[in-house]
Amino acid sequence: QLWPQPLRRNEPPLDKGMIPWLGHALEFGKDAAKFLTRMKQKHGDIFTVRAAGQYITVLLDSNCYDAVLSDVVSLDQTGYAQVLMKRIFSLNLPNHNPESEKKRAEMHFQGSALTQLCSSMQNNLQHLVTPSEMGLKVSEWKKDGLFHFCYSLLFKTGYLTVFGAEKNNSAALAEIYEEFRRFDKLLPKLARTTENKEEKQIASSAREKLWKWLTPSRLDRKPERQSWLGNYVQHLQDEGIDAETQRRAMLLQLWVTQGNSGPTAFWVLGYLLTHPEALRAVTEEIQGGKHLRPEEKQKNTPVFDSVLSETLRLTAAALITREVKQDKKICLSNGQEYQLRRGDRLCVFPFISPQMDPQIHQQPEMFQFDRFLNADGTEKKDFFKEGLRVKYPSVPWGTKDNLCPGRQFAISAIKELVFTILTRFDLELCDKNAKLPLVDPTRYGFGILQPAGDLEIRYRIRS
Repeated sequence: QLWPQPLRRNEPPLDKGMIPWLGHALEFGKDAAKFLTRMKQKHGDIFTVRAAGQYITVLLDSNCYDAVLSDVVSLDQTGYAQVLMKRIFSLNLPNHNPESEKKRAEMHFQGSALTQLCSSMQNNLQHLVTPSEMGLKVSEWKKDGLFHFCYSLLFKTGYLTVFGAEKNNSAALAEIYEEFRRFDKLLPKLARTTENKEEKQIASSAREKLWKWLTPSRLDRKPERQSWLGNYVQHLQDEGIDAETQRRAMLLQLWVTQGNSGPTAFWVLGYLLTHPEALRAVTEEIQGGKHLRPEEKQKNTPVFDSVLSETLRLTAAALITREVKQDKKICLSNGQEYQLRRGDRLCVFPFISPQMDPQIHQQPEMFQFDRFLNADGTEKKDFFKEGLRVKYPSVPWGTKDNLCPGRQFAISAIKELVFTILTRFDLELCDKNAKLPLVDPTRYGFGILQPAGDLEIRYRIRS
């Protein structure tokens, strides 16, 4: 819409950009973090920008995220989700309801179901790191990129655990991962419709192949409906969704469940390999728990938990987006009130605030493995800004009413992978002085960041 009327009282400052209609779209898409940081310096914690004909109000006051986002009447999360599903996954789910999806996932990714999933995930991972599966003799060195190494291992583990197919077929698993990566690399472009003709063809071919692999009848649907997958497919069938759309919905679920843990594991191991004292501290902690039963090993690991929290603070960069369905008043933590306009879009970007806010985290761009530890080695929860306690020092899993239901499973998988690699493998940088690659700036907005390059490593299975 073109906003014929002038700014009304109490509306956030408006920055239209120089180019009519397009506004800030190019800058926003190229590097959202850089662009929104510049806007925050110019306008403060709330402002509206124009991008490709759409007015987007960006809110960067983390203490009021909960209060604002819990209003599901004025703010709708389905409209824009539908647009992205169509663009990225060629998927049209007319009755898509994020609330009921979340409840279904909570049933299967929490409580006793979570325990079973984690145990199955651990078995699958142990199977994948055997010398025969890795095509390695014991004590033989192999080179790889750390990103490829982590992402392929965790993707395959997750695929076997959640989708259950191709158990004894390494070639098929490798092919599914390769196609998934071809698709995943283009995801930001598909979302912004900036892909060129060739990229469109690559994405389309990768999707087609993945849909074939993901036909529900091919997947290991245990006869009972207890599995999350079985339950989800049953739900689609009850909704009268045709077979073709079911396959497409499977790819959406594959990306949602497997698109972030591999990249997270890469950053965790990358930070450890490039920060020797952090690696020492984590290794000592793992050694200390060696005598524990497998299910106990993951429980008391404050050092690793701090490393993971710090990694997520630096790399979790989802944009939380809502459509403003009716005019709405919001109140910032300094007491100032602003009006949101019906028809606009609201975005919250926790990466900038609280995660990279220098008033909350000293030297926010630095990796400090013990940032989330108190002096006595317990988890640090209290962070302050201008004397006020910050509700969340980091928001990697969403906000209070919208927490990712699979977060415990993801944490467990990342932890299991890192612990397995640090105990069963010798792993080192090919170049002792190598630095972590920079992030790919086009990935801001889509969950965990991905690197623009890779980190060359060599590894071997210990005898």
